[in-house]
Amino acid sequence: MTNRRHPPLAVLSVFVATVQVVGTFFASHRFGTALTWQAVALLLAGPALLLLRRRAPGPMVAGIGGVTALYAFAGFPWGPFPFSLAVGLVLAVAAGKRWWAWGTGAAVGLLFFVLATRQELLTRASFVLVWLFVILLIGELARTAKDRRIEFRRAAAERAKHLRDEERLVLARDIHDVVAHSLSMINVQASVALHLSRKDDDTRALQDAMENIKAGSKEALDEVREVLAVLRQDAPRVPSQRLEQLAELVQRVRGANLDISFHPPRLPPPGWVDERVENTIYRVVQESLTNAVRHAKARRVTVLVDLTEHEARVTVQDDGIGFGASDEGNGLGGMRERVASRGGTLEITTPHAPTGPSGTPGTKINVWIPAPPHELETKERGNQ
Repeated sequence: MTNRRHPPLAVLSVFVATVQVVGTFFASHRFGTALTWQAVALLLAGPALLLLRRRAPGPMVAGIGGVTALYAFAGFPWGPFPFSLAVGLVLAVAAGKRWWAWGTGAAVGLLFFVLATRQELLTRASFVLVWLFVILLIGELARTAKDRRIEFRRAAAERAKHLRDEERLVLARDIHDVVAHSLSMINVQASVALHLSRKDDDTRALQDAMENIKAGSKEALDEVREVLAVLRQDAPRVPSQRLEQLAELVQRVRGANLDISFHPPRLPPPGWVDERVENTIYRVVQESLTNAVRHAKARRVTVLVDLTEHEARVTVQDDGIGFGASDEGNGLGGMRERVASRGGTLEITTPHAPTGPSGTPGTKINVWIPAPPHELETKERGNQ
């Protein structure tokens, strides 16, 4: 947060001193009395004490109260001489020095009441007491408004920090998905290309493997540039992976000696499936295929994506060795976070002990994402 600049301390003091001295001078001239230098000194003392409002607001208001009471008891001409006291009371309460302000107000009010009683000016005393009470209430309102502004800024800072943390988490997941998937595919295709390069009679398969390496590396570079652009704040973060790209993803992974049975969703998708849901589905399929190639050593994978007006379901099942006793890594954790952010669930079924392509079925990933409640309500009203 940027530091707020405050006006110079002397500005308020000069303004209050001008009001008090000039106003009291005209008031005394109107009633035919003279304004002595002692009175002017007291009229300037209150505004001068306002210079302490940031360092010592409590003693400041007490000192101004004493100067104001002394001016009144000295019998100097009446006028706007309590103006500095009013400003001091408001500033002290706003600064949190409520006991100083209310104590000073009560003491000055009592002194004015005693003075007015001696001079039989009860009406003026009542006016002063009411005036002090109103000033203190204004200070309380100012304090409340200040507390609300502080709380609003604190809440805004917390929200901004939360959004930044979420954005970093999204970027971390994207970087993992892009790098892990693309490098895995490049590694597998490079192994295939190395194997085929030793065969003179299989140049076509070698060319296909090299093409897959080229396409996979280009896509990885494009996505990394997109994420880096976000980090440089050159571009807004908008998911770019759509359902139309699933077929291309599956085709690219097929080149890694993996037999994939792909059941694509109906396009265009239902209206509730926005680009973020599409991105989540794409990343789930991408991470599942990456794990099937890198860890499960699978030979066959089935991918099913089904979209309805009420939900989206994704099923990815392979015939690999499963996870065994190993824990879930960052990829599966990122998948769970992505699905949970859309209000869905992710279930993983995997053998506890390694099996193999010829043994029991390997890992099965089921993802369920519901349509937002307001979308369902709109759909139901439209059917009525």
